[in-house]
This record gives sequence, structure tokens and C-alpha cells, in this order.
Amino acid sequence: MIKVRMSTTATLSSKFQICIPKAIREDQHWQAGQKFVFIPKGTGVLVIPVPKFDELAGIAKGANKQNYRDRKDRY
Repeated sequence: MIKVRMSTTATLSSKFQICIPKAIREDQHWQAGQKFVFIPKGTGVLVIPVPKFDELAGIAKGANKQNYRDRKDRY
């Protein structure tokens, strides 16, 4: 894991764009064109990369199938 100082900052441009610091991009292996989701958290926002479909294979391996809720039991 990279050690980034809390003083690492970015400025919101007039076009509402922010440049992610190079050290963070390299540590996370983020690439140009990659998609992200923004999740509001209090006064901040979590920025999380959207996984590719093939990266989701096996994500539920070992999940408990008991008490599975289907769409039929929702309002």
C-alpha cells in the first residue's frame, strides 16, 4: 500500500474535473478511460472503480443459499 501524505490535494477545475495524483493512480493501477462510481459519505465521497464483468466471476462462491430472497417476495 502506498503512503500518501494527507496534504496530497487536487483542485476542482472550472469544468468540475479533478486530477488524481500520480502516486495514487500508479498504486491502484488505474488507467485512463476506466469507469468509477461515486458514493456520498457524510461530507465526502468514496471513489471506487467499477469492476469489469470478468472480474466478478466467483464473487459469490461459498455464499449461503438458505433464506435467499427472490424479487417475488418484495413490494
